[in-house]
Amino acid sequence: MTDPLYQDTLPGGKHWSFVLKAGTLLRLTDLEGGANVGMLFYNPLNLLERYNAPDTLKCQHTFKLTRGNCLYSDMGRIFCSIVEDDIGWHDTVCGNTTKAMVAGRWGTKSYQAARNDWQQNGHDSFLVEGGKYGLTGRDLCANVNWFSKVVAQEDGAMAFDPDNSKAGASLGLRFEMDTLVLLHTCPHPLNPATDYPRRPVLYQLFRSPAVTEDDFCRNARPENGRGFANTHLYQLFGA
Repeated sequence: MTDPLYQDTLPGGKHWSFVLKAGTLLRLTDLEGGANVGMLFYNPLNLLERYNAPDTLKCQHTFKLTRGNCLYSDMGRIFCSIVEDDIGWHDTVCGNTTKAMVAGRWGTKSYQAARNDWQQNGHDSFLVEGGKYGLTGRDLCANVNWFSKVVAQEDGAMAFDPDNSKAGASLGLRFEMDTLVLLHTCPHPLNPATDYPRRPVLYQLFRSPAVTEDDFCRNARPENGRGFANTHLYQLFGA
């Protein structure tokens, strides 16, 4: 892999957004271990098209996300594919922390009192970033939580694995269409940590090689082949 086109570190408990072009690879690296990156995807040319967690899971017959999985829009197109993964399990069912959750678990720290050490939450982080593009609360949907693992126990309860991601673990997302990405590094809603967890994440942007017919993600599921075809058609004709 060549040197990144751009890179930066996002501290824990922060948020960011950008539009990534098709053919871009976004690599995320958990610098200290125990990170969580909440992420949402939208079509920047039609913000009504956004990430669809139920379709992503059911069409690939999975509960978790890992290498080979594709992330689908509600139009049956593929925003991005997971082409690299050191972790093996990423959550896309548990959603976000809210202001009330953070206050109840870790207390309240306002920006006015704590400045950059205030305790942000995932829901409000998405609202701040989405607002830059005209998105509101009604536009938020179920998000991905990269680096986080949640399993269903025998009694149906959800169990969070605090040791899922180690320091230096990374994943790579290859974007198959132009995509507005909203992200934050706020805690996972099931994180049981005593203190508000702040885990920094390095993000790097690269040019990605063209997708070939024998591409692992394209062929991981028969449904993915159709998803790539839908995405190709949209790129050709915008429909």
